[in-house]
Amino acid sequence: MRLTTDLWVSAYLTRLRLADIPVYVTAKGDATAGAVIVKCATLDGQAKAVQRSYDLMTGARVWVTLAEGPEAEVDATLSRQRDRDPDLWVIEVEDRQGRTLLDQPGLAD
Repeated sequence: MRLTTDLWVSAYLTRLRLADIPVYVTAKGDATAGAVIVKCATLDGQAKAVQRSYDLMTGARVWVTLAEGPEAEVDATLSRQRDRDPDLWVIEVEDRQGRTLLDQPGLAD
């Protein structure tokens, strides 16, 4: 059984807040099955957005880079994605070190 998106997002937000990493839901998608994009703004004008995908070789779920560079360009990419998929969730993390915690157990896989 897979977790619903809103449950996963809630748990993710809690983990970030426990690590004192500011996080915001900037677009709320479908509560049960919406895709999630995580944007990390490093507060120096740069950002990176990642989304869940499948490794074609292993079939494992992995986080892959959707966009990276100037924050305005990353935001434009996210806006286009939202136009194509209104069920998409966008979570924005603000961390100078670029931490998203997506490499931690339970979030990485």
